[in-house]
Parts: sequence; structure tokens; C-alpha cells
Amino acid sequence: MTKEELWESVLAQLQFKVSKANFATWLKNTRLAEQTEEKVFIAVPNTFSREWLSKKYHRLILEVLREVAPDVKRIEYIIEKKSAPAPRETKASTGSASASQDEEQPAFEELSINPQTNLNPRYIFQQFVVASFNELAQASAWAVAKSPGKAYNPLLIYGGVGLGKTHLLQAIGNEVDSTGRAKVQYLPAGKLVSSIVASIRNNSIEELKYQFYHLDLLIVDDVQFLAGKEKTQEEFFHIFNALYDNNKQIVLSSDRPPSAIATLEKRLKSRFEGGMVADISQPDYESRLAILESKIPGLEVGEEVLSYVANNIQHNIRELEGAINRIRAYQKLHPDPLTVSRAKILLKDLTGGPRKITTPKKIFSCVASFYSLPPDQLFAPTRRREIAWARQVAMYFLRKELRKSFPNIGDIFGGKDHTTALYACNKVENQVANDEQIAEEINLIKQRIYAE
Repeated sequence: MTKEELWESVLAQLQFKVSKANFATWLKNTRLAEQTEEKVFIAVPNTFSREWLSKKYHRLILEVLREVAPDVKRIEYIIEKKSAPAPRETKASTGSASASQDEEQPAFEELSINPQTNLNPRYIFQQFVVASFNELAQASAWAVAKSPGKAYNPLLIYGGVGLGKTHLLQAIGNEVDSTGRAKVQYLPAGKLVSSIVASIRNNSIEELKYQFYHLDLLIVDDVQFLAGKEKTQEEFFHIFNALYDNNKQIVLSSDRPPSAIATLEKRLKSRFEGGMVADISQPDYESRLAILESKIPGLEVGEEVLSYVANNIQHNIRELEGAINRIRAYQKLHPDPLTVSRAKILLKDLTGGPRKITTPKKIFSCVASFYSLPPDQLFAPTRRREIAWARQVAMYFLRKELRKSFPNIGDIFGGKDHTTALYACNKVENQVANDEQIAEEINLIKQRIYAE
């Protein structure tokens, strides 16, 4: 296929993996500018777009791209001063007038986020499905939204990824903001850290704290990211106390209870636990089914299909919503009812399945292939950087996927000492934890290892 057809195919899949607003903002106006054997160059309109895609969506884009073009290993985002080619027409297109309106809008305009509050207006209580696994968190959030600073202060909601914490936090913010009488600010913890660090560096920390002191509602998402950042914690402690002492509402979220955040200062843990701490647990089957049914108005989806989805996507509400989006897209293109067997194919990467078994030979073949080496080079007595790294990766997978002992791994590689294998595995593990590009490499190799 041509590069245009390739990128069209990638964008078609990405539409089902990100929200409509984010797709329109960040992905719609991109294009595949150039393609080599292992690398593609994606054209974007400005530096901000390049940074956002490379940091927020790079892994997702690479995964989808490799489904269509398995040989691609790297993506580079390049700035294209001119606008991308004319918008791709769809069945929903309204003709030249619509295209003209699109051209008048600045590329990558942030369509959904309120710049004053950082809130997304689509996150409201009316769109939140309440069930047994989240009813305490929802009730607490609603009480705070109706009586900020009086009901539960602070409110901390914790739970796993994709269970609705951010939805509830932003629903509180949108409800309070709708009164028009309160100053509201929503911040991911990472952005809070960046703001504090920049203010300290610029000697403007007092000005930053002054801005926070005038809020009526401060919402901080994913506070576990404050762990280990001593100076940030110290400054946030002062911000927290100033707001609390003036009966201003503080709402927080975390992926675990405060007591389990190891390097969080005791005084912050005490503050976080001083109000209401509510968890969102894993949804049970009935809850998952209720969520699916709430998301399918206008879709004719059989009970067997819904039951299959509810049984096989168990830990993430976001993935349940992704499944419905795929089903909706499928039904637009196919007149026949969706069967369970077809749903299994359509949703195979969401539903997972039994863990496949691999072998050392498969690991060696996939690692060598990924790094464009003959498999026997993994065992060659050389310290060339590219071969040494590939060998360490192979050792890592022998340990991680096959549970081989370090002495056994050493023997496999020509009688090397077990400490060599231990060093290799630790090195790769550390790189995965600290380097996003390496983490992507390892994930892509793992996909090859378990591919059919």
C-alpha cells in the first residue's frame, strides 16, 4: 500500500483508541511524510504538537502502526510549516462549506479542555455509571460537589488504572464550576510538580502559591507521583494547609491508599487521610454488564456478545468503552448482526486470552530479528555494543518469560558466569523502568515472541 493508504489505515484504528476530541486535536491533521524500511516520519504542524504526540501517544501510535507495517521500528515526528493535505472526507462530510470551516480553524486547537480550569466538560456525573464497586466514591464525590469545603475535606479517591477516578474528579470540578461562583483548578500531579520546580528555579514560588491560595477548589490527580520529590512535597504541604485552613476544598486521586505510597512524607499522608478516603475496586460481572448496556443506546448488540465482553474484559472500564466503540464502528460497516465468534476476532487485543508458551529458540529468533542480527551472533564472543545489548535482552527474556535460573542462562550462552546473566537482566530491567524508548523496544519484541 502507499504511504497515504498506510497512514489512513493507522488513523482509522486510532479513532477507536482515543477520544473523539483528542483525535481531532492531535491526530486528524497528521500525515505520513516519508517511510524507510524501518522508520516513518510523521508530519505535524508545530513544536507543541510534536512534543505532545511524542510524549503522550508515541507508544500507542507505534503499536497500531506495527499492526499494519510490522517492519517499522521507529517513528520520528517532523514539523511541517504548511497545513497538512485537505481533510480526509468521510460519509459524514457536508461538502465544501464544511471543509472551508475546518481550514479556518487553527490546527490542533484544544477543542475540549477549559483553559481556565483544565477541566474536560464531557466528564460529568450524569455520564458516570454507578455500581457496587464505585458507589462510595461516587457518593462522596457528589457530596463534595454540592458542599465544597464542608462535606469531606480533603477527599481522596484511589483505585487502579481505567476505573473512573479522573472522571469523578473532573465531574466534581465541572459541577462546582457550573455555579459560576467558585475558582476551580484541576491539575495532574506531574503538572503540579513541573510548576513548582519551575517556580523554585525562577525564584517565583511565592507567586505560584499565591495563585493557589485564591482557589475555592483544587483537584490534584495521581498524587502518588509526588512520592520521592521532597521539595515539591514541602511546598504542596504549605499550599494544602493554606487552602484547608480557609475551608477551601481539596480533592485528590491516587492509584493506591496514602499509607502505601512509600516515599510520601508522613505529614502529607496524615493530611491526605484526614478527610474521606474512598476506593474504586475492580468491577464485578454485573457491574461490567451494566456499564456496557449504558454505553450502547442505538446499537443492536445481542446478550451473548455483551456477556462475552463482560466476561473477558474484567479490569478496566476504559477498555469496556473501547470495545463498544469498536462494535459501533463494525456495525456501521456490516449489516449482519455481530456474532460472538466475530466479536472474539474484533476484540482479541482487548480480551487477551490464555498465556501462550514460548521457547528459548523463539526468543533468540525474535530478539535477533528485531535487531537485524543472525541468531548465532547472540552467542558470538564479541563485545560490540549492538550485539552485547541484544544478548542481554535475550537473557532478560529467558529469565522473565521462562523463569530460567541465572546459572542456567549462563550455561546457555557458552558457560558464562551466573553474575553475567544477573547483570544483564538487572540492566535491561532498569532501562525499561527509566527509558520509554527501551520499554517500547522490549514490548515490541515480546509481541513478536508471542505472535502466532
